[in-house]
Amino acid sequence: MACTSFLIPLGSSFVGKLSNNKGGPRRVTPQNLNLGIKMKSSLCVGNEDELTFFKRRDVIGLALSASSLLIYSLEAGAGGLPPEEVPRICDKSCEKELENVPMVTTESGLQYKDIKVGSGPSPPVGYQVAANYVAMVPSGQVFDSSLEKRQVYIFRVGSGQVVKGLDEGILSMKVGGKRRLYVPGSLAFPKGLTSAPGRPRVAPNSPVVFDVSLEYIPGLDDEEE
Repeated sequence: MACTSFLIPLGSSFVGKLSNNKGGPRRVTPQNLNLGIKMKSSLCVGNEDELTFFKRRDVIGLALSASSLLIYSLEAGAGGLPPEEVPRICDKSCEKELENVPMVTTESGLQYKDIKVGSGPSPPVGYQVAANYVAMVPSGQVFDSSLEKRQVYIFRVGSGQVVKGLDEGILSMKVGGKRRLYVPGSLAFPKGLTSAPGRPRVAPNSPVVFDVSLEYIPGLDDEEE
């Protein structure tokens, strides 16, 4: 009697178990492959020659299917948006213009270039500000962004609620302005920062770059009205 075939096609229930309930791919492991092979072997009965033929055929088919899934898993596991799809405060044309903008260096070691000088007021120390930001490692890889969250970041400037370099850099900006901050390690994250999957990790006391835009100052706007 021939062995019952249990070659697992892509899209079967077994393949479905290699993905989590949220639709994300799981990594194909030797345990997954062993499970499929054991299930195949348990259903095989009959002539020894036929058994050997079917086992070899089905194991090869299962291995090829699993290899395809592994490749997909590794590609999907890279995480994050492709560079061209990450929203930016400073786009490609802005980057070229920024090369000709003079660098300003403060006493603390913070450096910055104004992408656009605002026309509104500067925030007083202790006031809330609403800002957008794109945080990057020096290579330009984004590790955090308010633009991707589609929500401005509100905090009290000069009160230690954010890293020192961001505090200092925003204090001298005007509403409507955009600026690139080159933050030295001493004014960044002393304990480092663990980022989301697919995003670069920030090592302790390592330099970072912030592109920021000062949108408005809630408390100051209320007083002026």
